[in-house]
Amino acid sequence: MATSFHLSLPCINLVETKMFYVDNIGASLGRYSQNWLDINLFGHQLTFTNAGAFNLSAPNYKFEGKVLGAFHFGVILDIESFNNIYEKLSAKDLKLSTKLTFLKEKQGEHLSFFVKDPNNYQLEFKSFKNNDEIFKL
Repeated sequence: MATSFHLSLPCINLVETKMFYVDNIGASLGRYSQNWLDINLFGHQLTFTNAGAFNLSAPNYKFEGKVLGAFHFGVILDIESFNNIYEKLSAKDLKLSTKLTFLKEKQGEHLSFFVKDPNNYQLEFKSFKNNDEIFKL
């Protein structure tokens, strides 16, 4: 069964958030009002609600020697789409991590990179070497 994911998040500035996802990422704008907007992120619905300042202080954690933010979300892409979005975002003035390989030569091997949006959320893009291993233990 093919399904889409929905995530609703507080937002500091709707205009800047819309510009980041539409102009930088290439996502499309869905329904919106004065107080919220929907973003189509690779077929998944992100809803941003105008919440003003907020604090999501979360600790970091280590994964394979890399320090990652405990609070982040993202999308899993095929390798061509992953490389295309990495090149596109690398050409812009954004805080972008380098591409990293996690679980190299192990089950679940994948490429990953992170970029922060205007709300300071860490957005992760992943591409698995073998999509059959996304949920395998």
